[in-house]
Amino acid sequence: MQRRFDLVKNSFAAFLSILVVLPMFIGAAAAEEIGKVSTKFKLLGANDKIVIEAFDDPEVPGATCYLSRAKTGGVSGAVGVAEDTSDASIACRQIGPIVLSDKIKSGKENGEEVFKKSTSLLFKSLQVVRFYDPKRNVLVYLTYSDRIIEGSPKNSISVIPIKSWN
Repeated sequence: MQRRFDLVKNSFAAFLSILVVLPMFIGAAAAEEIGKVSTKFKLLGANDKIVIEAFDDPEVPGATCYLSRAKTGGVSGAVGVAEDTSDASIACRQIGPIVLSDKIKSGKENGEEVFKKSTSLLFKSLQVVRFYDPKRNVLVYLTYSDRIIEGSPKNSISVIPIKSWN
């Protein structure tokens, strides 16, 4: 009986892990690493770092965001089991002509996830969501960290005024 219970428990844990991790790889933009700096020396394993990444908004050609985020080092960071802190900053810019889809203009896409990065082995991620402010004709990008049980109030925003491109 105990063996059957352990099998069910392990199967449920594996299923839950897939449900948590799979969305991190679907639908969001992929980031390109621009650079990194060490912030804390670790005797064993990699140093703690600040990583700078760029990603293009998949639904808004001409919009690129630059994200700086903390990356935990050490032995646990080297093997991918460390939990990164919720510290991040974002700056988004218009790098070409922007034409918004009708879904974005209507506000139906407000709060749409455009980037997601796992920041721990399970359950924690750094996200970027997009909002459109029609009154000011701007795109607003918000980055924040969340966890299944408890997220973090740390956040950062960036705004792209939509202008004609010459």
